[in-house]
Amino acid sequence: MHHSDYQLHHPSTPSLSAQQPPTIPSSRRRTKKVALFRGNLILNCPVPSRLIEASARKDVEFTSMRYSAVTCDPDEFQASRYTLRPNLMDRQTELFIVMTMYNEDRELFCRTMHGVMKNVAHLCSRSRSRNWGTEGWKKVVVCIVADGRKKCDPGVLDVLAAMGVYQRGVAKNMVNDKPVKAHLYEYTAQVSVDADMKIKGAEKGIVPVQILFCLKEQNAKKINSHRWFFNAFGPILQPNVCVLLDVGTRPGNTSIYHLWKAFDLDPTIAGACGEIRVQTKGGIALLNPIVAAQNFEYKMSNILDKPLESVFGYISVLPGAFSAYRYSALQNDAYGSGPLQKYFLGEKGDDSSDADIFSANMYLAEDRILCFELLAKKHQKWVLRYVQSAFGETDTPDQLPEFLSQRRRWLNGSFFAAIYSTCHFSRIWSTDHSVGRKIALTAEFAFNFVNLLFSWLGMANFYLTCYFVSKSLSTADMDPFGDGWGNRIFQVLRYLYIFLFIVVFICSMGNRPQGSKWMFLVAVLAYAVIMTYTLFAGGWLTYQTVKMSMATEGWTQDNTMGNLAIMMRQPGFRSVIISMASTYGLYILSSLLYLDPWHMVTSLVQYLLLLPTYVNILNVYAFCNTHDVSWGTKGDNTTPMDLGVAGRAQVNEKGEEAVEVELADGQDLINRNYDDALQNLQLTQDPVKESRSPHTKQDDYYRGFRTRLVLAWIGCNAILVAFVTSGSFQSLLPNSAQTQSSEQYQNDIAAAYTGFILWSVAVMATFRFLGSVLFLILRCFR
Repeated sequence: MHHSDYQLHHPSTPSLSAQQPPTIPSSRRRTKKVALFRGNLILNCPVPSRLIEASARKDVEFTSMRYSAVTCDPDEFQASRYTLRPNLMDRQTELFIVMTMYNEDRELFCRTMHGVMKNVAHLCSRSRSRNWGTEGWKKVVVCIVADGRKKCDPGVLDVLAAMGVYQRGVAKNMVNDKPVKAHLYEYTAQVSVDADMKIKGAEKGIVPVQILFCLKEQNAKKINSHRWFFNAFGPILQPNVCVLLDVGTRPGNTSIYHLWKAFDLDPTIAGACGEIRVQTKGGIALLNPIVAAQNFEYKMSNILDKPLESVFGYISVLPGAFSAYRYSALQNDAYGSGPLQKYFLGEKGDDSSDADIFSANMYLAEDRILCFELLAKKHQKWVLRYVQSAFGETDTPDQLPEFLSQRRRWLNGSFFAAIYSTCHFSRIWSTDHSVGRKIALTAEFAFNFVNLLFSWLGMANFYLTCYFVSKSLSTADMDPFGDGWGNRIFQVLRYLYIFLFIVVFICSMGNRPQGSKWMFLVAVLAYAVIMTYTLFAGGWLTYQTVKMSMATEGWTQDNTMGNLAIMMRQPGFRSVIISMASTYGLYILSSLLYLDPWHMVTSLVQYLLLLPTYVNILNVYAFCNTHDVSWGTKGDNTTPMDLGVAGRAQVNEKGEEAVEVELADGQDLINRNYDDALQNLQLTQDPVKESRSPHTKQDDYYRGFRTRLVLAWIGCNAILVAFVTSGSFQSLLPNSAQTQSSEQYQNDIAAAYTGFILWSVAVMATFRFLGSVLFLILRCFR
């Protein structure tokens, strides 16, 4: 049998697609006294014989798994005298990688885990590196944090058991009358399981990887998982670079090395991120418009936004799905204040009944707060960078309800975090950044503030754009259909637009996306129809302008520049062309510069049709639910007793503290449990439908804040729309404007405001493009 890619043979296996994982037969167990290690229950458990036989190395760390029953809070881990295997072996940790998970299935877990294993193998293949090489795996520790024992997918536990990391029947609920907060399994794995449930070993290039599997007893959210990583394990291992991954995100085979290299080359980098790519499944996923729109959104963010921010040195958000931080930069000062302290306020604030709603929403995007706190750290000069050569592939929501729920948290968190960073940007002047850097960062914050204003008034601006472009076809000379149909269509679509907004607003105020799925879906489709007509109207307007220009005096067939000058003298045409060229033209140009243009072909149309959904549905749903500051999970404070108890500690004959624990009796049972886990990997898992708990009633203060915020938001947008589209405000303007007819006034206001919006879009798009180009230029010299 080969050591690396062994197959499993079972005598007679029925149809596996409908089969459930077999239950483990009742075990023969015995009670024995186990001495406590530094006052804590630590068990060194032999691993299955079959795993040892299939492994290339036979050292002690490969033949036993270390289990720790952790009874303390993450912040007290080191003070409670817990330790970790790498420390016991006197190893220095260069890379500390965390994979956070909740209830993801085994395929998603294996996609991420196998990707990490291949990255570690790549580090070991760099034989000429002064940091890595054949034994480079000893400098890497992979930490898997599962958010809740009963939430963890059983298939994931089977995968970890197949790798030797996890063993059933070892964990305990209580130790010495203390409830266990987390179960910590430590093992150096030599095999990996890919997404097809095939086991790979040394012959397939897999190298040993030190793994910590922290199985939290209670479900306490992702930020608590990060507290175990940073505050419990980090102080003991003292790593140089920490890499954050969500289970379900597959890092590129060399991406972790490229992220680490950025820190190695520039000691001022505090954090970095790579490109987040949508997993398109060979392009099939792009047939779903929701996935395609997100693909376009992610691509343009990675081409325009992240490079621009990287040039300035401040990336507003390093995505938690795939990012890295310098551990020393994260540390708090001597008074306990600093980036990590601010970061974990989000966990405490969510549990506090008197937490203010602004902070509660702001910490929905706690990674944005962490980025700002690193940049603004007093007497430091940390910067954040985008590493183009590193990427991670992730699943995106492919159903509308999940899409709405995800963006609710993203939009609310980013909005309030943006207000926080904008209001506190002056703190960068107390850092040790150079004067030039401080000026550049001030310019970036000014740009972000303008973006924030446009986001606040985005609903009105989008409506006005659709309104005026569609209205342009309502006149007799521009009507493409004749007999007044242009005006009739305009009136129908105008009232449909308003009606859809009311429908979305009502559904968002009191309904879950899952409960109003079809209402939201109808709104998405209807908005797509309106957007289609708006695009047609813009194209027809451009065509008619060109046609009229050709009929003017001075138009010749041989003078291209002269003809262009004639067309550009048309005010409406000039604004539209400049705006389109500076957005979609620059999209195309920048995508070509980055040698990544295919999303323009596969995803642009879907993105354009769903643009009203981004503005009118996602934003409305997010703002109407600012009172909901949950992550969709809720902790359970009870302590189950299904694992058994390690009794009260007593002093044994050697003078050591010892407890009685029930353990597997003999190697045969360990081997049998391992074989059961391997057999479970061959079974096809049926998708599990999630059960949803009833909506928890929120505090009146939160709901009151939500109401005031939504009223202010709608009020600002409504006033802007009314001022631009109605002649009733003409008397408020100077006398020269009051002498105009109402129709002329509306036309002038419309032309002025539309021109302002289109030129503003052009200026901001050009700014992003120049930053993107500068990033490419600077990259050539690094």
